Amino acid sequence: MRIFENLHVDFLGKRNFFYGVSASLFLLGFINIIFRGLQFGIDFKGGTEIVLQFQKPIDIANIRNDIQNIGLGNLELKTFGSETGVLVRTELQQIPRTIYPKVVENINKAIENILPGITTKIIDSSSANSVTYAFPNPDTTDIIVDKLFNAGYQTGKVSEEQNNKQMVVRVGISDWIKSNLRDKVKDNSFTVLREELVGPKIGSELKQDAVIAIFLSLVVILIYLAFRFKFIFAFGAVVALFHDVLITMGLYAVLYGVIPGLNLEIDLTVVAAFLTLIGYSINDTVIVFDRVREEMKIHKTTPIKEVMNMGINRTMSRTILTGGTTLMSVFVLLLLGGEVLRAFAFTLFFGIIIGTYSSIFVASALVLEYANRTKKKIQF
Repeated sequence: MRIFENLHVDFLGKRNFFYGVSASLFLLGFINIIFRGLQFGIDFKGGTEIVLQFQKPIDIANIRNDIQNIGLGNLELKTFGSETGVLVRTELQQIPRTIYPKVVENINKAIENILPGITTKIIDSSSANSVTYAFPNPDTTDIIVDKLFNAGYQTGKVSEEQNNKQMVVRVGISDWIKSNLRDKVKDNSFTVLREELVGPKIGSELKQDAVIAIFLSLVVILIYLAFRFKFIFAFGAVVALFHDVLITMGLYAVLYGVIPGLNLEIDLTVVAAFLTLIGYSINDTVIVFDRVREEMKIHKTTPIKEVMNMGINRTMSRTILTGGTTLMSVFVLLLLGGEVLRAFAFTLFFGIIIGTYSSIFVASALVLEYANRTKKKIQF
């Protein structure tokens, strides 16, 4: 299937207009990044992320009111996947010391309900993440461990030895949230699907590694293209990639808080999307450059602007078909992929559009500007 087979459009003749478009998009994103900032996910800023799954659809506003003032600071809540899922985020990594005794008290009540009058002894409560109990005999310990686990507590025996009398109960932020929600949503049972904790040091290291990964990918691409074509082609392609990444990143800052469904945060999934975007965009640029090189070999006396337009026009059919089919797939993923994949799909969707645009009006245009300003003939 071929479309635009005999296309004759002076793309590069319009490059000054599109320089203005790119500059406007870049400036808009830059201003928003400076004054509004980028929103980073738990992966980078540290904290705890908890996913709750309810049996029936819930009103996120009611759940937010139920747990907003339970001593965990500012909590961020949004639906997760469907109307029965809730994503809870907090910058805390552990239960505050003021709340820890209340959590232990709830555990004590649960033990009392299992075996009324049982003699218990707390032998270690120095950590804010767990509490260790001792019971009169191993059989009692086994019963309580099993019953508490079935009730949703994160319990375990300290040792697997037959004479073990000790039990450890993990105390997490999710436990305190569960304790506060149980009485308020009695007609809608729920479970904790996931609880992820990332320390601030790890988040900082991940952020640094993400920047290095993107930068190194651009350097390697520059070296590869310098060998495959000429350095000016490689330079134009890498500038186009920086253009794609920076404008797409700026869009994150522009849209956050403006369109509810696109309150996107930058996390490791988004970094993967940016790397995928770089690969997709450079592939499109290389195809255009390959065709331009072929035209230069055939039309050696033709002005470079005409030759480059020929190459762009003759790859347009492939660009539209490939980009269009990919966009349709990513658009479906954006609509139906759920909360987890939304940022990844959005980055690819917009990135494919801006990447195709930059292959013509940034990468190719820079090569033409270089040839016009230096008055050097580019030959292969």
